[in-house]
Amino acid sequence: MVRPKVHNWLASSNKTARPRRANRIWFFLGLFSVGLTSAIAGALLAVSLSSTPLLQSKLSPQEEAVFGQEDISSGLSFRLPQVTRPVNILVLGVKVLSSDVNNPPPEVQNLGYHALVNSFEGLSDTMLLIRFDPADQSLSVLSLPRDTRTYIEGLGTTKLNEANAYGGAALSATSIQDLLGGVPIDRYVRINVQGVEKLVDALGGVTLFVPQDMKYTDESQHLYINLQEGEQHLDGDEALQFLRFRYDAYGDIGRVQRQQVFMRAMVEQALSPSTITRIPQILSVVQENVDTNLSVEELVALTGFASQIERSDVQMLMLPGEFSGNGQYSASYWLPNLSAIDDMVAQYFHDTSADQAVLADASQVDVAIGDYVDPSYVRIAVQDSTGDAGAIATLLNQLDLQGFHQSYSDDSIAEPLRTTRIIAQRGNRDEAEAIQQALGIGEVLVESTGNLDSDITIQIGRDWLQQQQ
Repeated sequence: MVRPKVHNWLASSNKTARPRRANRIWFFLGLFSVGLTSAIAGALLAVSLSSTPLLQSKLSPQEEAVFGQEDISSGLSFRLPQVTRPVNILVLGVKVLSSDVNNPPPEVQNLGYHALVNSFEGLSDTMLLIRFDPADQSLSVLSLPRDTRTYIEGLGTTKLNEANAYGGAALSATSIQDLLGGVPIDRYVRINVQGVEKLVDALGGVTLFVPQDMKYTDESQHLYINLQEGEQHLDGDEALQFLRFRYDAYGDIGRVQRQQVFMRAMVEQALSPSTITRIPQILSVVQENVDTNLSVEELVALTGFASQIERSDVQMLMLPGEFSGNGQYSASYWLPNLSAIDDMVAQYFHDTSADQAVLADASQVDVAIGDYVDPSYVRIAVQDSTGDAGAIATLLNQLDLQGFHQSYSDDSIAEPLRTTRIIAQRGNRDEAEAIQQALGIGEVLVESTGNLDSDITIQIGRDWLQQQQ
């Protein structure tokens, strides 16, 4: 087995430590971040570092071969290793009902409804491919909608979320690899919805903005969703309501957007000083409700890397595609755009180490962002959060003066913002940064939480009004 070169930060006291800031990202996934980050502080005291994977399900040799065989950490005892090669982790959020399994646990039998079961063998409601790239110190999170139409070996062409139920994490990984044109997947993590609920409770809840009133009842599952619009501090059950709600104009894609909002909020919660007091509860939830072929050392190595990433170096992407709205299919699908997927993979999931020499050679060339972004082709949806009647008009006028002629007014958002958000809806950071330069305000976010039909979504904050005074 080839062991990559690993550098240990404890042995590098001659290097200046990077300052901690409130916007540092604690871990690669909000719902999983705190448990794994806490392992850095407690792993050496609470557990001995072991190379044994934290599996709750046994993988066959064929399934093991699906995932990358190279080590991703040094495994040196009493040291915190660092990862020096790109690593891709598949994260699956699974919901399993008692009616989905042949032999449900005794405690959920004869309840008279479809109860949630602590299992990993069902449909994957959440699918994320997360890339840790030390070459450019970045973290990329790709959301794959559960209704993505693709080929799954043994099932044919169907929805991507069926792969886990039919063939587990390995079949999910091979199906996603094929969809993305061969992107390697090194490890996987599966967490069920009960684990998400328990993890949020172990954290002490999570604060986020609920974008609309959410009400839905399904007596067959005892699912009761009742959330009000506005900033809310959600406990585990309420967080699950927020994540499971899908009855809006965007359906499953709206849920993907809420997952990204939830991840951002969990990151903020992870940075709370009170988190350290909750380490025992968090570790207990991870141990009982997570299935992964990552080992403890690998968790520590990945977490150590992710804890140093700036918020601006985290990209939350969504698989390019469109709804199946032309009546061609009997089921509702997210139809992947293969050409756009190739472009996204080339930008965010290729080996960047070969690019460093090219970047070094070009370091003496002074090139402004606007020199390689053609504003006339950028579609920009502008949403107001301030309630000021003239905010959108003045911003659209400024965009037009700067050559961004495909800009249009979109529905306002309920969340009041202090800082304008410039959302790179399709992962197109260069265009978002060009707009930031043109406006002279705003925060660039690589997310998929804006208008689906836009290239860039601008959500106007109060900083725009202050600039106009």
